[in-house]
Amino acid sequence: MKAVLMNGFGGTEVLSLGNTSDPVIDEQDLLVRVRATALNRADLLQRRGMYPPPKGASEILGLEMAGVVVKVGNGVQGWKVGDRVCSLLPGGGYAELVSIPAGMAMRIPENLSFEEGAAIPEVFLTAYLNLFWLGNLHANQKVLVHAGASGVGTAAIQLIREAGAGSWVTAGSQEKIERCLELGAVSGWNYHNGSFLPWIREETKQEGVDIIFDFIGEPYFVDNLKSLAMDGRLIIIGTMGGAKVGELNLSQVLSRRLQIIGTALRSRSPEDKIRLTKEFADFALPRFSDGRMRPIIDTVFDWEDVAKAHAYMESNANVGKIILRVNES
Repeated sequence: MKAVLMNGFGGTEVLSLGNTSDPVIDEQDLLVRVRATALNRADLLQRRGMYPPPKGASEILGLEMAGVVVKVGNGVQGWKVGDRVCSLLPGGGYAELVSIPAGMAMRIPENLSFEEGAAIPEVFLTAYLNLFWLGNLHANQKVLVHAGASGVGTAAIQLIREAGAGSWVTAGSQEKIERCLELGAVSGWNYHNGSFLPWIREETKQEGVDIIFDFIGEPYFVDNLKSLAMDGRLIIIGTMGGAKVGELNLSQVLSRRLQIIGTALRSRSPEDKIRLTKEFADFALPRFSDGRMRPIIDTVFDWEDVAKAHAYMESNANVGKIILRVNES
């Protein structure tokens, strides 16, 4: 099969289309012909040698895909050749074929394209895991979502809205904030205007928020803690701004019973991912089908232009997902 391969680690110049071995499937697997995949920040890190795949996973980039089932394992029930599916992956999405556990397949609603299907798994499962499993999100709670216009951010805003809670977002431009408001965010803050802390304290009448979704890390850490309400949860899902915190006052963590939660979806067990996929699909697929929720796509690139797609993600200009359309050979 064809796949996007890496010639060592480095910049976008290490990416090119090449040939590699077809994947094999076990009894409980599906073989899927990939029609679209999507970029994630983890791909950029892996390309630079900073985020190796889990043991036993494909070395090929790509943490999600959408496509058509072309072979069904002997032990699989409920799926057939020709079914349109999307799935989270530990790797291997930038390829013509991929093998997935049948339990991790989600049926693509008829009203969605393959490109839209590929925009669902990683960001929506990440947001669902952190909001509901780790954040214990309930109706009427307040959530601060940093990088609200990102793929995970736009997914989180919709899930928060559907849960009957409220989201406040930070983003890097008024245009991005407006897009977040269209999805259901209550209010937004342009981080170029300085610290978000005075704004979020005013927005919440000095009470703070129940949950914070943070991709940034060190630069936001102190203000994040000050932005939390009693029993608040800071969920750290990225460290784009830095990973080392110089000073931490534990007294406020103790006095306000705060929780600091680190999380990573890629390293979770297959059993966890299957359970998460089923729970999310039960919640979300009816909402995708009737339009209450939608995958947010910024740009679709042909996979021959993968280097351009990576460069575009590194520019931080996108609102929502960047998709690679996998052309059939």
